[in-house]
Amino acid sequence: AMNRPEPTLGLRHVALQVRDLEACERFYTDLLGMRVEWRPDPDNVYLTGGADNLALHRIAGPHADAAQQRLDHIGYMLKRIEQVDAWHAFLRESGVRILKEPRSHRDGARSFYCLDPDGNVVQLIYHPPLAGFA
Repeated sequence: AMNRPEPTLGLRHVALQVRDLEACERFYTDLLGMRVEWRPDPDNVYLTGGADNLALHRIAGPHADAAQQRLDHIGYMLKRIEQVDAWHAFLRESGVRILKEPRSHRDGARSFYCLDPDGNVVQLIYHPPLAGFA
């Protein structure tokens, strides 16, 4: 068997099909702080937080719902545990729908879940083993 090539840089790119591209772009930029990296046309935009990439692709037409994949949620890592509740308060105050309130987990992590304007589930999480990479 072949040897595995050198390690990847990690899971740093997600592409979402969205119906309301403009509202989703505002959510990920104005609220979560990402910036536009590239906008090839009005139906596609690529956002970044620095070391990652989120693509938003407009999906339209009668088959829009059929094209959905089984994505459970995407997660944004936080550097300090206190940031979880600060982000929760900020997003709630900004009118974002909160799905699950902040809670601490047995492994020392703390997180909550909310919805983007298109109904995608977004988690904000402090996870100790990954906090050092933030």
